[in-house]
Amino acid sequence: MTEVVVTHVDSYVYRQDGSDLKYLLLKRHKAKIYGHLWQGVAGQIEGGETAVQTVMRELIEETGLEPAKLFIVDHVSSFYQSYKDRMHLVPVFGVEVHSEKVVLSAEHAEYRWVSLESALELLTWSKQKEAISALNDMLLSGDERLKWSEVDLT
Repeated sequence: MTEVVVTHVDSYVYRQDGSDLKYLLLKRHKAKIYGHLWQGVAGQIEGGETAVQTVMRELIEETGLEPAKLFIVDHVSSFYQSYKDRMHLVPVFGVEVHSEKVVLSAEHAEYRWVSLESALELLTWSKQKEAISALNDMLLSGDERLKWSEVDLT
């Protein structure tokens, strides 16, 4: 029977640029698996970590940025791993930052701050596009989802 697990997180970092929202995309280093693909800040949950702790660790490791706000996006991504017969559910987070200065880790070769439209062109996987679109919808909706899903950073 196929196992359902949560082993990874995905997050999309954004900042206000005047009246526009800019999203941070990272280009994987060509020597890494999925080299040259664009992505948000993502990673594997390590032993004993919660999904939130993983997002915080990956954010610092991959970008050097500090979160001003962290919240759960109204979206869960998924992927199937055939060699382990596993269905992975991937919680998605939105991360607001105030700085645009990124310090890349060796995992990534390049970064860009882009509009939603550019992000949708750069991202490859449909689940990535759905996740960043769900984040954008939450940010622009004016409804209560941001307040209800915010993670306490203290």
